[in-house]
Amino acid sequence: MNIIGARIDSRLVHGQVANLWIPKLQIERVIVVDDSISESDIEKSGLRLATPTGVNLSVLPIERAINQLKDDRYGNQRLLFVLKSPAIYLKLVEAGIPIKEINVGNMAKTEGSLKVTNSINVVESDIQDFEAITKLGTKVISQMVPGVKEEDFMTLLDKAKEGGK
Repeated sequence: MNIIGARIDSRLVHGQVANLWIPKLQIERVIVVDDSISESDIEKSGLRLATPTGVNLSVLPIERAINQLKDDRYGNQRLLFVLKSPAIYLKLVEAGIPIKEINVGNMAKTEGSLKVTNSINVVESDIQDFEAITKLGTKVISQMVPGVKEEDFMTLLDKAKEGGK
């Protein structure tokens, strides 16, 4: 399994991912893991349109993704995971999928969310998921686009929880 990148972005495949991350990381396949999106032909069609020509796209429910990854379905393809939330990453990591680092790029503001950066907002369940992911040995960073300095996400999260001190 050749996991080159793992990103959280509530917009999934869009301009930054398609035009910056995919070429920079030389990605051959983007994998979106989401139970509801995997059942929506309209959402899958939109993701296919946003994925650059020559790059494969898989939109999978969680259990199928775990099974295909464990079966090494994608061989040596250069993989980029793009998921909406840390909860799904936690399920993948708990299932033994070797994700060494997760880049938190964009999490939309919702009711009751805590602002971590201008583009990252979390709710309490997200915080718990990030803490569990890091306890399992996966590093969590924040880097909006290539070329911008990466930051330790858990440090940013701790500052936000303390009120930005």
